[in-house]
Amino acid sequence: MVLKIFFPQCCNRADSGLLVGRWIAGHDLAVVLAVIHYPFIPGQVKQYIQQMQAQSGVELSVLGSWSLPTDGQESMESFLKDLSTIFPQERWLQISRQIGKMGFTCEVIDQDQNRRVTQQEASKKEEKEDGKSNGEAGREGKEKEEEEEKVIFIHYEQRNVMLSHLHPIEKRAPNPETDVSSELKQTVAHSQPLFFLDKYDDGPLKSTHWQSEGREASIIVELLKQATVPLCLLISWMLSIWTWICNIWILNLSPLRFLSSKLSTCVQLSYRTGHMRTLSSPKPAVEHMHFMRKANILVSFLVDVALGMLLISWLYRDNHIAMLANTLIPAADHVAKELEKLLQWLMGAPAGLKMNRALDQVLGRFFLYHIHLWISYIHLMSPFIEGILWYGGLSACFGLTFALSLLSDMVALFTFHIYCFYVYGARLYCLKIYGLSSLWRLFRGKKWNVLRQRVDSCSYDLDQLFIGTLLFTILLFLLPTTALYYLVFTLLRLVVVLFQGILHLTVDFINSFPLFAVGLRICRPYRLAEGVKFRVLCEEPGTALHLLMEMNPLRCSTVVKTYRTPTYSCYPKDSWVALIQKLFVGELIYPWRHKTTKTD
Repeated sequence: MVLKIFFPQCCNRADSGLLVGRWIAGHDLAVVLAVIHYPFIPGQVKQYIQQMQAQSGVELSVLGSWSLPTDGQESMESFLKDLSTIFPQERWLQISRQIGKMGFTCEVIDQDQNRRVTQQEASKKEEKEDGKSNGEAGREGKEKEEEEEKVIFIHYEQRNVMLSHLHPIEKRAPNPETDVSSELKQTVAHSQPLFFLDKYDDGPLKSTHWQSEGREASIIVELLKQATVPLCLLISWMLSIWTWICNIWILNLSPLRFLSSKLSTCVQLSYRTGHMRTLSSPKPAVEHMHFMRKANILVSFLVDVALGMLLISWLYRDNHIAMLANTLIPAADHVAKELEKLLQWLMGAPAGLKMNRALDQVLGRFFLYHIHLWISYIHLMSPFIEGILWYGGLSACFGLTFALSLLSDMVALFTFHIYCFYVYGARLYCLKIYGLSSLWRLFRGKKWNVLRQRVDSCSYDLDQLFIGTLLFTILLFLLPTTALYYLVFTLLRLVVVLFQGILHLTVDFINSFPLFAVGLRICRPYRLAEGVKFRVLCEEPGTALHLLMEMNPLRCSTVVKTYRTPTYSCYPKDSWVALIQKLFVGELIYPWRHKTTKTD
């Protein structure tokens, strides 16, 4: 039988005394939590352990004695061994460390066989005196020696185990080592009241543990905790006012609600409002996932605001807003002129293709008229462009995501004529595609059954076939002209959608990326662990095997997947095949953000 002893590294050089910890039943292992130094009064030790057991809920007990030889304490080891009668246990661990060696020696004493070592020595003397070898006694002695030698020390860093959080390992068979590590984690975490006793206390007992040099705390953190209480109350009050404004019946009218659901700025505003509600919640974050989500939201918000302030410092320095306004109007005129040239090219013989002259002229003049209207609109708005940019740049005070969302809405506004061209071309192309498919079924003696949602056989008379043939011929010869306009304006629209998609992905990345969790994984990898790993610390002759237990950190990809903040979906979740199919049949692809349910 192998006895595993988890020993904290902070107690390797502790003064001689008693080992306080817990026996974990079923695993044949002991967890050492602290060392109570000599001198002490046994009654006070018992009372102290009972108090700690009541506060922590952990079955604490005196596991044995710890001996570190020093000058003038040669008889300390025998004294500590005699304490096994005062603290009755099924097993009494007598651990000692010799000078000049890294390893420990451990002697396990059973209370039922308290004199086992003496009996073994006496039996060995009798065998030497008699000169007789008893095979059975020799085997028993060897088995007992093997049992005594099968002790493994597992050193662990108490602070790392205390502050770590073990994540379940996905798609792996259950491992008993994982159960042992979780038991160790729970034992150390629940024994926190035991670590409040440090060397600066004036009590009769002194102990060594990971906080024996003083409690680990930060004055800045404590002051921030006290300051967050009135801050959360202020944010809650402001959110209640904002909710009351949003619930006004005028703002809940159908046109305004539809417009707000399509504007990226309004979607981002509602998203940040939900974040502020989560941060200002009076309920403390007891669970680990709730705490990590709050921390990720807070860090993401602070980074977002910091990036927004950097953008503001650039915009309002050296008159960059005026430069942008003076560049925007010529750029819009240049785009309009390029569209005019493109339409003039399409109204001729583009790439040597023979187009339908009449339809080509009608569509070209129709789109040219819209371009002239758009140029007039741009020149009408030109005096107000600088003011719009100046006040719109202030939205970066709320974060870079607000500025990017506003930029996406402005791009959608300034390219509205391209969107109109795309819609006109897509609707006309879709009408012809569906008309040709219906007339093709007419040729085959089929029709679409709307009620049953299937294609059924149908008999047509001669007049219906004649009219269908004429319509099919007309639509078929007009299709290349319509398809060319649809293809050109679809490509232009896809360029705008691609730019807006990059902006939306950037906003969602800032909103959902778990910055706090990733920073914690990089700076303190033991905080987010998926298990433990062991390596041999030392293996000296005459001492037990010593292993070092280390926390196995979680992979960065798993950290991002586990702690990613839920976001609103940006686009319909269509595959590439479905997207190409929509483009082929002429269905509209909407570029704006859809405020739907949150998705992880």
